[in-house]
Amino acid sequence: MTERIHVCVAWPYVNGDLHLGHLAGAYIPCDIFARYQRLRGREVLMVSGSDTHGTPITVRAEEEGITPREVVDRYHPRDIEAYLKLGVSFDLYTETDTENHWAVTQDVFLTLLRNGYIYRDVMDALYCDHCKRYLPDRYVEGTCPYCGNPSARGDQCDKCGRTLDAVQLLEPRCRFCGHRPRIRQTEHFFLDLPKLRRPLLEWLSEGKEHWRPNVLQFTLNMLNDPELRGRPITRDIPWGIPVPVEGFEEKRIYVWFDAVIGYLAATKEWAKLIGEPERWRDWWQDANTRSYYFIGKDNIPFHTVIWPGMLIGYGNLNLPYDVPANEYLTLEEKTLSKSRRWVIEVLDFLSRYDPDTLRYILSINMPETRDTNFSWSEYVRRTNDELVATYGNLVHRTLSFAQRNFEGRVPEPGELSDADAAILARADGAFQTVGDLLDGCKFKAAITEVMAVAHDANRYLDAKAPWFQIKTDRRAAATTIYTCLCVINDLKVLLAPFLPFSSQRLHHLLGYDTDIFGRQYTEVVQEATRSHLVLRYDGSTLAARWEPSRVPPGQKLPPPTPLFSKVDESIVEQELARMSGGA
Repeated sequence: MTERIHVCVAWPYVNGDLHLGHLAGAYIPCDIFARYQRLRGREVLMVSGSDTHGTPITVRAEEEGITPREVVDRYHPRDIEAYLKLGVSFDLYTETDTENHWAVTQDVFLTLLRNGYIYRDVMDALYCDHCKRYLPDRYVEGTCPYCGNPSARGDQCDKCGRTLDAVQLLEPRCRFCGHRPRIRQTEHFFLDLPKLRRPLLEWLSEGKEHWRPNVLQFTLNMLNDPELRGRPITRDIPWGIPVPVEGFEEKRIYVWFDAVIGYLAATKEWAKLIGEPERWRDWWQDANTRSYYFIGKDNIPFHTVIWPGMLIGYGNLNLPYDVPANEYLTLEEKTLSKSRRWVIEVLDFLSRYDPDTLRYILSINMPETRDTNFSWSEYVRRTNDELVATYGNLVHRTLSFAQRNFEGRVPEPGELSDADAAILARADGAFQTVGDLLDGCKFKAAITEVMAVAHDANRYLDAKAPWFQIKTDRRAAATTIYTCLCVINDLKVLLAPFLPFSSQRLHHLLGYDTDIFGRQYTEVVQEATRSHLVLRYDGSTLAARWEPSRVPPGQKLPPPTPLFSKVDESIVEQELARMSGGA
């Protein structure tokens, strides 16, 4: 039976362009994982979409004097463009402002209400007399009551990671007018987290050794907190999914509740798009399916407590197998900040540089267990020293030698020496080592191991020195080049999850005319009353497997071209100036 892997990826607020923090937190690791699993021959479904109902969208709309839908229509296509150019291979990337998502969300809400996991209660909310409205969480800023961060939001403190209710903030202020709001009571619906505490703890006690320790500990701390309370899931706001209960027509289901339901809704939308509307059950009701949730650490409570609790309350749906949350990426040792324009946007980066160079540095420096830093100087160094001088140089030297000395074909080897066999075994063995690391979501260690193979292959090539062998023993030189071509063919596959574009180019340079992975494409989905743009992936032409293979002797090799281009060191000052407003 084919193994089934469900890859669920955090839904970004569609209030601005994607930046490097988004990629390092969720969108590069998820794609590495999905591409690897496809190469293993496993059935993969990777879904996500734009979170259209978050208050960051309404904040942006109010700042610009436009509607929230206009904000979505501006940035959702740009996010899809970024994923296409970066090669993030979603089987479906959709959005939350769709008829499908609204229907699934309201069904989950009503089922939880019917099953006794949602209750009504009166809550204190912040009301701004100056703006004459209730203030949703993101409309309020203040001091975190736990760590003292003066810039905490009304829903969460980014410094300590605690989830908050806006009324907990010390010295709260309206984000728009700056006035201090007052507390006013309003009736809402709540998710009964205390009632879900015991089943969640039982679930966590069942084989979570593969979870990252920080994720598991954070989750246990939250569930064992004696102050764990029900969490309000509706708000007094005009933008969002209507509450399907009489008397609550003016209120909306709040974003954190409907966004996580997007994983289920997107799977159902995908099933409809392929013409098999019941196929969603394979991913949500088959116990053999493993679901992985790729998120940043600020999303841990929503994916290890709240969403699993909702799934338990709904019944007969798979719970997360793993939640490999990443830490944060800093930029030149400073916290990324859109407001201070200390940020590198993905589309801007890709307008000047190779997407695989970005994927490489974010993979080799991934913030899996601690915060990591991106700097332009490191980007230049790693591109030039590792991608160009190590991996790219190995490929170009080998292909160029074959082109000049063996009529542009894979040479027929002689008998393999111990050194030939050893480097082939090194490359072949990496499939098991690297595969185990990727299965465990240890991406940084995995790509480090692959690059170690490239280093070893360079040492082998230098020691064999076919440029000298060819003068006295043509068969020995042929054996060396054949061996290197086979190692490079292995490296092509080992690096394909990380560097899909250069791996595809190398695939062609080795004489193959197929596509390693397949293709991505956009589609407009028409519903009864609205339409929306989605990103889709077709892997039906996948032409590689996660296993060693040998290039056939005699195969024609096209004229070689470099896999990567050297980056001039002058870009460091140029990019820093651009970020600081000087370019």
